[in-house]
Amino acid sequence: MTEALQQLVNGLALGSIYALIALGYTMVYGVLRFINFAHGDVFMLGAFAGLFLYPLTGRQPSIGGAVLVLVLAMAICAAIGILIERLAYRPLRERPRLNVLITAIGVSLLIEYGGQHQAMLGKDPRTFPDLLPVAKLSIGGAVFSSHELVVLGLTLLLLIALRFVVLKTRMGMAMRAVSFNPQAAALMGVNINVVISFTFGLGSALAAAGGILYAMNYPSIEPLMGVMPGLKAFVAAVLGGIGSLPGAALGGLVLGIIETLIKATRWSNYADAVAFAVLILILLFRPSGLLGKTEIEKV
Repeated sequence: MTEALQQLVNGLALGSIYALIALGYTMVYGVLRFINFAHGDVFMLGAFAGLFLYPLTGRQPSIGGAVLVLVLAMAICAAIGILIERLAYRPLRERPRLNVLITAIGVSLLIEYGGQHQAMLGKDPRTFPDLLPVAKLSIGGAVFSSHELVVLGLTLLLLIALRFVVLKTRMGMAMRAVSFNPQAAALMGVNINVVISFTFGLGSALAAAGGILYAMNYPSIEPLMGVMPGLKAFVAAVLGGIGSLPGAALGGLVLGIIETLIKATRWSNYADAVAFAVLILILLFRPSGLLGKTEIEKV
């Protein structure tokens, strides 16, 4: 029972990070109907932003310093996400979707391998500092790191904030309108470009938060660190239902728990393979995902 509880918390913590990244995938898909494969690299840039901002904390773990680094890293990555959309995707908006997909892959590779240049981030792994004091907590006989509970708590707060933005603000209403019918939204006076840029910025900010939380628990960062979490977050978005925000969150949590449970068995070397097996099964038997809705396309 104690081991099961520990695995559950570990799985929820990992799944929370996948959920934060998956939300960016699903928001962009909901508005533009394409997958931004550079999103996992924004997650990586968020971790590096936290590393470079760490001196602002006085190099002492503290709640205030961690909040400062988190907020600034989210703002920086939001600006990067908006810049990527403006320079790479907006000029191709009226082109075939295959063009945009290839461009997204190109942007991803540019960030990953450009970042390995010594003048940029460098290819050698770096140790991520402790933004918060680390403590061991015992609950029901299971021992947890305080960082895992921080991940769960902060993810919940960010999900509540995202829900408020999407459902209770004018920009959120505009996002939903563009997602439902962009042409009708434009006729009603919605600035499509602003809404799309805001969507990219919001998704990138969540990815940055995920990058910092991931680095706090797995404190070794390098320019390729976003590849596998980014792909798994994409799997999570498809699992939950691409285009559904609750589905992305649910998919991330489910995938995190599955991966953690697999790693606790003798099949641990196949944990990554299981994630993509889940993707194949979902596409075969429930393409709309757990919470997604089947869309009928007219031809």
